[in-house]
Amino acid sequence: VQLVESGGGSVQAGGSLRLSCVASGYTGSSYCMGWFRQAPGKVREGVARIHSDGTTRYADSVRGRFTISKDNAKNTLNLEMNSLKPEDAAMYYCAAKRGHCFYDLGPRGYDVWGQGTQVTVSS
Repeated sequence: VQLVESGGGSVQAGGSLRLSCVASGYTGSSYCMGWFRQAPGKVREGVARIHSDGTTRYADSVRGRFTISKDNAKNTLNLEMNSLKPEDAAMYYCAAKRGHCFYDLGPRGYDVWGQGTQVTVSS
């Protein structure tokens, strides 16, 4: 089982980026996938998550600016990030777990993680 992120980079505030996470070797009809981020000196926080049934949840800080989606045909999880702010800068990780999503956006229960992709936002 492997998750590989891509799409990070450097943008100016107000700009957009699209992150992708390709999953390989992950089986099961019920799963939860999420995007997390961690800035230097801060704890890892959940950004958004999506269940295999399509239901989503977002952190208050990104709601209305970020969109999480999945492409089942390509085994890909996406995160469209618009109106980026300097405080969005962090290493972004995708993660997956079988079964249901927990209500909160925390990292507990996720047993597969990608290596991360860096997002830098300049003011």
